[in-house]
Amino acid sequence: MPIHPTAIVDTQARIADNAEIGPYCIIGANVQIGAGTRLMAHVYVEGATTIGEDNAFYPYSSIGVASQDLKYKGEPAETRIGNRNRIREFVTIHRGTEGGGLITEIGDDNLVMAYAHIAHDVRIGSHTVLGNGVTFAGHVVVADWAVIEAFTGVHQFCRVGRHAFIGGYSVVTKDVLPFSLTVSPRESKVFGENKVGLERRGFSQPVIENLHKVFRLLTKSGLNTTQAVERIGAEVEMGPEVEELLAFIASSERGFVK
Repeated sequence: MPIHPTAIVDTQARIADNAEIGPYCIIGANVQIGAGTRLMAHVYVEGATTIGEDNAFYPYSSIGVASQDLKYKGEPAETRIGNRNRIREFVTIHRGTEGGGLITEIGDDNLVMAYAHIAHDVRIGSHTVLGNGVTFAGHVVVADWAVIEAFTGVHQFCRVGRHAFIGGYSVVTKDVLPFSLTVSPRESKVFGENKVGLERRGFSQPVIENLHKVFRLLTKSGLNTTQAVERIGAEVEMGPEVEELLAFIASSERGFVK
């Protein structure tokens, strides 16, 4: 396997034959790295970390390191990263803790831009884009196809639904609805459905129009959430997307961004 002579790789690490370990990388004993994955230079990986295939880690990223949670006492915990992810410069990804199931997990085909921070017990799906400096506190859940723009902070235990788009510099302290366009300079607000993103991903116009009706009732009707949900049930044609959004509202423990 192509390992640069300046890299330090523990003999117990399991690395695929065609993975590439660049200059000055440091790889710990319990690390597994899949085929085709490339660590460019100065990448630090430790802990029980499993990395899949065809990922690219850019210089100075730190993966699988111990949590900053003061409750973490060194208990065995994992970091799992899927396939075809791009982890850019200075990204930090911390392993899980006992309070969150001992796992921090990232799916497939994600782009994590420079300086992003993925804290302990965060679960990220697939096909997401995390902008420069995006910061997750612990236990955040990000569903597939979400886009979170630069320097947004997400409070611990918050959820970001599928196909949501969060504008840059937002401060997210409640759950972000699936399919929504959410922007905030301080307290997040919904501005309607994520129309452009949904069109790009092949959602039909009737589905987008139904979601538009849902968000209008939720955010612009002057109704409280219970009243709005009742009106949605009476006036909007049900479909998988509307049902998913209503189920998301019903299961929200922190409340959601309106």
